[in-house]
Amino acid sequence: MAEKKISKKTLAKSFRNWYYGHLTCFSQEHMQTFGYLCSMLPIIRELYDTPEEQQEALQTYTAFFNTEPQLGTVIVGVTAGLEEAKANGEAIDGEMINGIRAGLMGPVAGIGDSLVVGTLIPILLGIALGLSGGGSPLGAIFYIVVWNLVVTLGMRFLYYKGYELGGKAVEIIVGEKANAIREAVVMLGTIVIGAVAASWINITTSFKMLNADGGTIIDLQSTLDGICPKLLSAATVILCWWLMSKKKISPTIVMLILVVIAFVGVLLGFFDPGLSY
Repeated sequence: MAEKKISKKTLAKSFRNWYYGHLTCFSQEHMQTFGYLCSMLPIIRELYDTPEEQQEALQTYTAFFNTEPQLGTVIVGVTAGLEEAKANGEAIDGEMINGIRAGLMGPVAGIGDSLVVGTLIPILLGIALGLSGGGSPLGAIFYIVVWNLVVTLGMRFLYYKGYELGGKAVEIIVGEKANAIREAVVMLGTIVIGAVAASWINITTSFKMLNADGGTIIDLQSTLDGICPKLLSAATVILCWWLMSKKKISPTIVMLILVVIAFVGVLLGFFDPGLSY
């Protein structure tokens, strides 16, 4: 019996299905399950001849799946390699593949969220904000082009590398070295978020106490700067972190809370929006 090999065309189609459709029919119940099924469908069709064999193979990928989608591409590639080995009679079954998928979801999500969401996106947005001074569209163009280029090439590399490694990728992703990499990435992400907050958040108060002659008795902003420069900016960042991390409030609600605080602060004279009519 000739050895079965996934063709380049099928691998490319599988990757495209994941790239464009990893959130297909997304819901809180299934998350990325259907996107995974769409990605594995062309591979299953090529490796197995009968509808019964295809149905049995696809049953493996109906189990719940959710991870960081960009870095998680490597898991799809790994299972493509494992499915090929299974079709060639190696000692691999659907339960083993599902176990590997479930085991990789968490570690990859941890690394991916820190690397992509916590590091890459803030860096790109920071550069884009710098290019957007005076209403320039260069910032938006830069972010759209660079993000899509980096993500497309990165996801493609991870998919094919996962396919080449197959089961060997598991040890790399969940081994001791992976823990060190994950901790380093988390630290880098924390530094980047801190730098972005310090560079782009600037909150000041206009509150002053005046005497009868109109002289300033207390300038609250100067007092706060004497204690700690940008104290209000730091307090705002900490408040947002506390609301989202500890109180599990969604970012949308946190933004609405900030709008209410700003609105009330302007009415009370605590903030000055600098508007003139």
